[in-house]
Amino acid sequence: MNKPLLDDSLLSAANATFIEAVYDEYLHNPNSVSLAWREYFDRLAKPSDAAATKPIQAPASSTPGRDDAKSPGIEIQTALSDVGMVDTDDRKQVAVLQLINMHRYLGLNLAKLDPLGLKQQSDIPELHPAYFGFTEADMDKVFNTGSLVGPDHASLREILQILRETYCGSIGAEYMYISSIEQKRWIQTRLEGQRSNPNFSADYKRHILERLVAAEGLEKYLHTRYVGQKRFSGEGNESLIPLLDSIIHRAGKTDVQQIIMGMAHRARLNVLVNTLGKMPEDLFREFEEKQPQHLPSGDVKYHQGFSSAIKTADGIVRLALAFNPSHLEIVNPVVEGSVRARQHLLNDKLGDRVLPLLIHGDAAFAGQGVVMETLNLSQTRGYGTGGTVHIIINNQIGFTTSDPRDSRSTLYCTDVAKMVEAPIFHVNGDDPEAVVMVAELAFDFRMRFHKDVVIDLVCFRRLGHNEQDEPMVTQPKMYRVISRHPGTRQLYADRLIAEKVIQPQDADSLVQAYRDAMDEGVNPNKAVCYDYKSPYAINWEPFIRPFKWNKKVKTGISLQMLKQLSIRLTDTPEGFKLHPRVEKIIADRRLMGKGELPLDWGMAENLAYAALLKEGYPVRLSGQDSGRGTFFHRHAELHDQVAADENERIYVPLRHLYPEQPDFVVINSMLSEEAVLGFEYGYATTQPNELEIWEAQFGDFANGAQVVIDQFIASGEAKWGRLCGLVMMLPHGYEGQGPEHSSARLERYLQLCADYNIQVCVPSTPAQMFHLLRRQMIRPIRKPLIIMSPKSLLRHKESVSSLDELAHGYFYPVISEVDNLDPHTIKRLIVCSGKIYYELLAYRKEQRIGNMAIIRLEQLYPFPHEEFQAEIDRFVNAKEVVWCQEEPGNQGAWHRIQHYLLRHMKPDQVLAYALRASSASPAVGYTARHKFTQNELIVAAFREKI
Repeated sequence: MNKPLLDDSLLSAANATFIEAVYDEYLHNPNSVSLAWREYFDRLAKPSDAAATKPIQAPASSTPGRDDAKSPGIEIQTALSDVGMVDTDDRKQVAVLQLINMHRYLGLNLAKLDPLGLKQQSDIPELHPAYFGFTEADMDKVFNTGSLVGPDHASLREILQILRETYCGSIGAEYMYISSIEQKRWIQTRLEGQRSNPNFSADYKRHILERLVAAEGLEKYLHTRYVGQKRFSGEGNESLIPLLDSIIHRAGKTDVQQIIMGMAHRARLNVLVNTLGKMPEDLFREFEEKQPQHLPSGDVKYHQGFSSAIKTADGIVRLALAFNPSHLEIVNPVVEGSVRARQHLLNDKLGDRVLPLLIHGDAAFAGQGVVMETLNLSQTRGYGTGGTVHIIINNQIGFTTSDPRDSRSTLYCTDVAKMVEAPIFHVNGDDPEAVVMVAELAFDFRMRFHKDVVIDLVCFRRLGHNEQDEPMVTQPKMYRVISRHPGTRQLYADRLIAEKVIQPQDADSLVQAYRDAMDEGVNPNKAVCYDYKSPYAINWEPFIRPFKWNKKVKTGISLQMLKQLSIRLTDTPEGFKLHPRVEKIIADRRLMGKGELPLDWGMAENLAYAALLKEGYPVRLSGQDSGRGTFFHRHAELHDQVAADENERIYVPLRHLYPEQPDFVVINSMLSEEAVLGFEYGYATTQPNELEIWEAQFGDFANGAQVVIDQFIASGEAKWGRLCGLVMMLPHGYEGQGPEHSSARLERYLQLCADYNIQVCVPSTPAQMFHLLRRQMIRPIRKPLIIMSPKSLLRHKESVSSLDELAHGYFYPVISEVDNLDPHTIKRLIVCSGKIYYELLAYRKEQRIGNMAIIRLEQLYPFPHEEFQAEIDRFVNAKEVVWCQEEPGNQGAWHRIQHYLLRHMKPDQVLAYALRASSASPAVGYTARHKFTQNELIVAAFREKI
């Protein structure tokens, strides 16, 4: 028998785990360990000339994208001999610990993950005992197992068996890049403690089989009943259904009350029926186009959302599947925003009660940038949801691209998740018990550490991209193998028969019972609670009732209240030192609150928020630099210039108006438009009673979120009946700052306007902004609001308002001529929106023109027909109407607005325009050229002959 290591050895039982932990720290950050240990490990990792003395030559590394010189176990025996620090037994003990570590790092490369067996596995030298200098004579020697979960001492043969079972079976784990030792040890305990071999009861195994029968049964039923109809079948990834079932029922054992899900098309119908409990007869009516359709456009069945409740052994879990367009991963931030809103409602600050769950495709997860953006939101203060469970339906083919060399530049489709140190568990979809074990592991990790976690469900796609596609054309080898595959259900049924868990006839009975249920159009899932009413459901009823768009609502507040709120907005804590420029702004705001200075935009906006908070409406404002304001105007956040410690001291006056007020949240978002806007849309669709604002740094930057605007904000109500009160503030105006800092692309939003779906407004005074923001919440209407917000107007001496205008005014969709001109002498009406008004006004004054009136259209959609008609009727002798805009003719409002103008004009009136020439670019890049064209269009608006 081999002599165990001496108790006083450097690698004794007491020291081995400690050294391993120190070495683990060294691998992540060499500077985190002491100089002595760093030098020791540096020598350990350095190849030497003595490498040729290894007793057995290990296979050469062929793992793609890896640098052998950086491998933690390289040449360890020789290196230790060179430094001469330990004897032979100790050298081998260190090598054992390295062999363990290598399996934790690289074991998944030998794991049996592919149900089709098509992936060629590269031999990994570091996973062979020979690589570390072991011979057959060492296999039965007993070593200290270090942190390996199991016996403290075991033979090398036993250690290798534990490692191979744990890391090279149906589960491949990636987690050693995680910085937290606690998280790594937790995963090791769960995996190594069971050797990745689940131990389920016979009853639960039969339950897993029943779920597989349901998954396969629905697909086969649809395939025969609705031949060739597009449905994005889940055949080949049936293990998704027991995976979801496991997470839902495990959630029932915790505080989780709601699971909000997002997924693209693949297997969506299966999830709708077999997980969420949608009635098959309703799905069949959709296939047969007999389902009643009450929406203006509606959407295809594999984009539909659904909500339900599942009864678990420990309580009810509410489920919601978000609606999803064809832009696949774009639903990710929408789900996260909806989850954050629900957590806010439940005061769920850690994310224990509402869980986000996202189902991805392998190609989309690796290929679409919004995945990275959403992951980057996950641990931020303003957007974190306590971690997301990600499930990848990895059918190893995106559309027709199955070769990883074409579909990504990483070894695995999941590698992007490593950026947030999310553990990744790859699992063979043909091993349903391993799939369920991973589901439990992932869920528990998320609930314990409140971090994202990824399940890579490696499976296949039996049919084409859709049911009309012929995959054999581009993947003949893969589909020859798939055609011979018996199916996951059959494989698992055979396994349970062999284990004597079921009889052969039991499997057939389950299949027939499910088919009978489909014939009846009923859902056999007894866990679904169809009559459950959630106590946390949001009441949208007040916003569905009919309400006239142009009906005025009282948005003003008393002068006394405005002055009181002004005092609170300009108050700062004792000893709080403001920046001199900010101190001047706050001092001016004190005078504004007293009525001694006219109100600017920043003060009016802050007063709008304060007044809403006073009336019980929470406010959430996010965007890049929204706290201060990109244009140094908002100053909702105040920064102490001489903080007492290294932590910056920030004071937000809107959070200190009065005791127990609603939340005011202002977030300086990361540099993302797509994910952040998607998040805020999801939030707004869940919380109708909170003012929800996303602000672009410049209006042009919303281009980066066009998918969210087109496929959710503008069309979500028409397609899915989803109401949303999101406000988008898009700084807009031509100040000579070039093509990407001028236009918020007003024309794009107007093009999207139909069915009274959104509001597009261009306020020109602080009072208009005040009333517009308040109207958004006070009116019983929840429609997205697009505000072309100002830039240079923020400090324009003419663009100011009085306290009286805030107290007694409204938002005016049309603002009439403000100068004292005789209406009967007016021969031309100049109609405009936004900043250009003040330049037109200045030119008219300079030129002393008295027969041309200027009318401002402050709301472009829905068009204010009655108000505009009143202006046309007021100026009875005006024979000309001129539309003036800063934008080129093919942009801005001109093409959308002209038919509205013509509709209200008299037969003898002529319509003309003053604008920049049509252009492929929104603006010029040279200030001199900008000034020239700006002056030209202003002059043109007043030219005698049009």
